[in-house]
Amino acid sequence: MTRPSRPTVSPLRAALSGTCPRCGEGRLWSGFLAVRPRCGVCGLDLARHDSGDGPAVFLIFILGFLVVPIVLWVEMTWRPALWIHAVLALALVLGGALALLRPAKAYVLALQYRHRSEDFEDEGGASGR
Repeated sequence: MTRPSRPTVSPLRAALSGTCPRCGEGRLWSGFLAVRPRCGVCGLDLARHDSGDGPAVFLIFILGFLVVPIVLWVEMTWRPALWIHAVLALALVLGGALALLRPAKAYVLALQYRHRSEDFEDEGGASGR
């Protein structure tokens, strides 16, 4: 199996900068979570990607792992009213999800490109191997 030689862009770098996973220069987003149909620089067909629910599921686990201990610590230290817990947990979860969902989705897309680039580029689907 021969892969075409291209400069490799780090999936993490592409995700954090919100750029194309192939060239690392073109913008990835057309909206908050909407991916552009094509890279404006290298022409990569980004419409063929499918990150599914993976990024959201990962964030649920990560944010749960981080927020639950904080809420428990607040309860054991100050014993605030229930509405304060609700506001604190909502702010932490919602803020974390909004801040991390876009990079998480971009990271999954970049990993898909790195490990299955033929799915992004072959028009016919089957290539001679």
